[in-house]
Amino acid sequence: MSKGKYNASEKFAILEEVSNGEIGFLAAAKKYGINKTTLMKWQRRYRTYGYEVLERRTHLQSYSAELKLRAVKYYLEGGLSQYQIIDKYKIASTRQRFNWIYKYNGHSSLKSYKGEQKL
Repeated sequence: MSKGKYNASEKFAILEEVSNGEIGFLAAAKKYGINKTTLMKWQRRYRTYGYEVLERRTHLQSYSAELKLRAVKYYLEGGLSQYQIIDKYKIASTRQRFNWIYKYNGHSSLKSYKGEQKL
């Protein structure tokens, strides 16, 4: 497999190789040209949500203002780790969660892009 995007069955095969002990995370990351963190994210999400989460998204995920605010508050109150929060709310990345926190701390509104109210 070459560097680039992997489909769900390819991601699953890589995760199986790692979970069966055939190869470690670092070796798999190097072999397949994947960031180790990305590989760990695939595994974490697969364990939490199953096979369907390995499929590529064909559109950008939209989040409600309420969900953004809940995720930010959970993080700031220390209730959950950053990875628990992105898994719980199915947030695309830690970067996205960070951007919401940055806006919240800067007193900017957390708004939805579906015409919902700002919070």
